[in-house]
Amino acid sequence: MTEPEFLVIGECVADVVRSPGRPDRAHPGGSPANVAYGLARLGHRTTLLTQLGQDPLGDLIRAHLGSAGVSVLTDDQQPPTPTAIVSLDERGSAAYEFAIGWSLRTTAVPSARYVHLGSIASVLEPGAGTARRLLRSLRGSGATVSYDPNIRPALFGERARGIAAVEECVALSHVVKASDEDLEWLYPGVPVRESARRWLALGPRAVFVTCGGRGAFALTPDGEFRTAAAPAEVVDTVGAGDSFMSALLSALVGREPDARAVPAALRAAAAAAAVTVSRAGASPPTAAELAAALRS
Repeated sequence: MTEPEFLVIGECVADVVRSPGRPDRAHPGGSPANVAYGLARLGHRTTLLTQLGQDPLGDLIRAHLGSAGVSVLTDDQQPPTPTAIVSLDERGSAAYEFAIGWSLRTTAVPSARYVHLGSIASVLEPGAGTARRLLRSLRGSGATVSYDPNIRPALFGERARGIAAVEECVALSHVVKASDEDLEWLYPGVPVRESARRWLALGPRAVFVTCGGRGAFALTPDGEFRTAAAPAEVVDTVGAGDSFMSALLSALVGREPDARAVPAALRAAAAAAAVTVSRAGASPPTAAELAAALRS
């Protein structure tokens, strides 16, 4: 098994859009899958440990990931490919139905310099326990660990248990990223910065928080750093946070998340998110596109 630079652990999801009088339209998705795709588009050798069915939706996602060069690794199970069905009525209003499971079993994984865990895979049992054990083992082997909870309330499960799982992942990570909405949902009534400081005290070297059109900030032992949102004509915001995560991790390769590296990493991540929101769907930039966005 060839050693990747990045090992990403987490779910793939097929987003199936249904609207009256039209055939279903399926789009590859899932936050960790988007992060893996974004890392590969930026030139990193990336493997995604996930679960995919031997079905047309699984084939669609495999082809999508493969187009960027992502290697897909699965366990010995073959559950149906997870789906999020988005039903649009005549007025365009959306209703959502999830068919998402996560039953990852322990399997042989390649060693990697960097390991990322994301979203549903960190809290949805029984697979979440396996994912967290892998994270602990890989960190113990010397990998740099990152985490993005990317909260999905409908799939979060029992609240206290879910928060404990999130905080365990934070404590196992060197770099953590969350949105302000994630933190507000996890800790109602607590100021976002206070929640980010609490996470920093659990052990990460840096906690990054995205705030939509208000930009992003990072907390480190060296202090707080901020960046404005990069200008963009917004088509949609699908995948923007995942694109931010990919570019952030790319910018920190070989560097400590300290006062020298964090400001540039924030700018690169904000620029990547701006590229993504300027076009439809979860379409992160290539390395050349990101370099051009930073120059402009």
